[in-house]
Amino acid sequence: MITHIQGKLTEKNPTNVVIDVNGVGYFLNISLHTYSQIPDQENLKLFTHFQVREDAHTLFGFASLVEREIFRLLISVSGIGANTARTMLSSLTPDQVKEGIASEDVALIQSVKGIGLKTAQRVIIDLKDKILKVYQIDEASLSVNNTNKDEALSALEVLGFAKKQSERVVDKIVSAQPEASAEIIIKQALKNL
Repeated sequence: MITHIQGKLTEKNPTNVVIDVNGVGYFLNISLHTYSQIPDQENLKLFTHFQVREDAHTLFGFASLVEREIFRLLISVSGIGANTARTMLSSLTPDQVKEGIASEDVALIQSVKGIGLKTAQRVIIDLKDKILKVYQIDEASLSVNNTNKDEALSALEVLGFAKKQSERVVDKIVSAQPEASAEIIIKQALKNL
């Protein structure tokens, strides 16, 4: 029903924003990813998802169409509500969610607070084909990258680095250099950890 809202940013918090459009203030729930993308300027446009329930009418705001699409895919999964989907997009970037589902990375999806093993598996089972089709991700390239990425992560874990921190650094390296070998990933990660 409401596809986007553009107006004057009057309030900005890590979990929500208020946008004034011709004297009407719209309260939008946002993810930390969207929060980090919002520039500190007066005029703002966010893509929205309008959720109507018996007890509430809620607007969710997104910095990009991709993030909104991932959110809508996530809430289509049984057991994933709007708040859980927002938490996922706060813990992981939309690209990490996409790649995690496409590469069947249960541990990554499960690393989100409030998501257990069964829910993580259900997300992957329900969404993998849609993600591969919509974003035209090549499964062959995912498995090659994942092997190098997994090797690098396990090596960093053996060296005593925290898993979450290592994953963030390694993800940045892999996204910048998709063809990097495990050795190159480890060397660059050590410089950034």
